[in-house]
Amino acid sequence: IEFDYCCVHASMALRQAGYETIMINCNPETVSTDYDTSDRLYFEPLTPEDVANVLEAEQRAGGRIVGFIVSLGGQTPLKLAGSLPPELVLGTSPASIDLAEDRERWNALCATLDIPQPPGGTASTTAEALVVAGRVGYPVLLRPSYVLGGRAMEIVYDDEGVRRVMHTMTTGALAREGGVTADRPVLVDRFLEDAVEVDVDAVRDAAGEILIGGVMEHVEEAGVHSGDSACALPPQTLSPEVLVALDRHTRSLAEALDVCGLINVQFAVKEGQVYVLEANPRASRTVPFVAKATGVPLAMVAARVMVGHTLVQLRQEGLLPANAVGHVPTLDHVSVKEAVLPFDRFPGVDTLLGPEMRSTGEVMGVDITFGLAFAKSQMAAGIRLPDSGTVFLSLADRDKPAGLEVARAFAALGFSIAATLGTAGYFRSAGLSVDTLVAKVGEEGVASDAVDLIAQGKVQLVVNTPRGLGPRADGQHIRMASITYHVPCLTTLAAARAAAGGMAEARAHPLVVRPLQELHADLGRSRP
Repeated sequence: IEFDYCCVHASMALRQAGYETIMINCNPETVSTDYDTSDRLYFEPLTPEDVANVLEAEQRAGGRIVGFIVSLGGQTPLKLAGSLPPELVLGTSPASIDLAEDRERWNALCATLDIPQPPGGTASTTAEALVVAGRVGYPVLLRPSYVLGGRAMEIVYDDEGVRRVMHTMTTGALAREGGVTADRPVLVDRFLEDAVEVDVDAVRDAAGEILIGGVMEHVEEAGVHSGDSACALPPQTLSPEVLVALDRHTRSLAEALDVCGLINVQFAVKEGQVYVLEANPRASRTVPFVAKATGVPLAMVAARVMVGHTLVQLRQEGLLPANAVGHVPTLDHVSVKEAVLPFDRFPGVDTLLGPEMRSTGEVMGVDITFGLAFAKSQMAAGIRLPDSGTVFLSLADRDKPAGLEVARAFAALGFSIAATLGTAGYFRSAGLSVDTLVAKVGEEGVASDAVDLIAQGKVQLVVNTPRGLGPRADGQHIRMASITYHVPCLTTLAAARAAAGGMAEARAHPLVVRPLQELHADLGRSRP
């Protein structure tokens, strides 16, 4: 849906600018394949051969092809850039696109720019992956090259995990699509636990001017795919120093990659240190959210930039606000994007979020504070946060100090607290009353069974934060029971903290609906 949005807005912007637009797309469940979205639609597969046939047909018809836009439709069209005539690829060049994907060259670029990265390396065999993992230390994140949606990515905690994931990557569906080779290696990076992930979307024109469209702070910890994580715009907890570093690194990368159009850069922030995870010189899934949150039509702006217009010209036209210089103007509200997850339709599936994307849609909440916006986003996503009852917490050891404050926040709202034995012991030692003791796997007979409590309707909200291999497996039965019995289940402390804050603010301030047109009135437009 997000990339469909970008393609439709690009077609609209280019038609308004006097261009004839042609769409190539074989997905019937998209707006971009509607008969009136573009001047012509080729309902063809996105393969080098089929796209070449379209080019030949258009040239035979006597049309002058200005070029192809490949950076708004996700990873599939981006892969086609190398098979197209270079002079016909509009925006960022295929060479720059490949530079961002080639791990060795990317690492060298970041080193040259003095931008920190998590330690890592590449591997085309299991033996090589084990060597890299041993060098950087566990846990590590394994991911194949040239994939979208975090496909096949996984966080592993030991050598056996590396062997299992490498076997899957070299024998499963990825193997049928080119597999793991020296040209398409597996990326092995140290996974930064407890880090905050940040997305930055920006546009750069051919004259070199860069506009930062949005800086989004993820609610969930780093390691959860950006398509599954809630995020806030503007960021809520990042220090001014971190924001300056994010801005500087984004601009440096856009310049070095000679981006023309959109770029998305993903960062992790740990203990005040900013690490770059990856940069994609294309539209990201967050572009529609940024556009709706700010009122600035980023996809339209990028399309015009890719055919040669400058940001200065677009400000003069009115497509961009006059004060959108350097950064999109800050508005007086907070927007929260939340993922729509399909778990209630798949009983038995573990709800634990990770680096492989599982969401099927997105919603957003907008209000004057983060808490109110988060509460709205949960309602829109179909997550019914309770008004009263019992909150059950099962926390990893390292989460217990921060989890204590979250539990206190729920207790202050009048909720009864239930906890597993270890979590309850920590809470009680700190002076927090725990009303119900709950057993984990292997602790039957010493306390109430977690699944039974959920099944009997005695739990209204679950907070389960597994860390490491064992705890992640132990909590699976709790998370599956939550889905079966329709009990909200939060798998990160950040989400639990946001939920408690949102519930508290929603009690104090009744939720009010405001249309986007009203939010964007100061910009003099109601787009997009």
